[in-house]
Amino acid sequence: TKTEFVSCPSCGRTLFDLQETTAKIQDSTGHLPGVTVAVMGCIVNGPGEMADADFGYVGTIPGKIDLYYGKEVVRKSIPEEQAVEELVELIKEYGMWKEKEPEENEKEENLVSA
Repeated sequence: TKTEFVSCPSCGRTLFDLQETTAKIQDSTGHLPGVTVAVMGCIVNGPGEMADADFGYVGTIPGKIDLYYGKEVVRKSIPEEQAVEELVELIKEYGMWKEKEPEENEKEENLVSA
């Protein structure tokens, strides 16, 4: 199975563009089997709503993100522009990273050119 994503519905407390950020995270991590990533817009409800996720991405103050492994904060106050890359590094550190498989079309093209 592919990566499972949990996201809050967004509200006035959300501290980043939830849809854009979730899309970036899905693009970077959507190929990981058996991994759950929670993307939460704020610290108020985020940790409770993401309790079952392997990794969490939570807005804490404007422009800053905390990353979680399970229920534990493992990286704090990461600048938002670096946070998706930091999340990928965190997943690698915990041994849950797998490289993306080539797309089916690319596989077929490689077979034809070989």
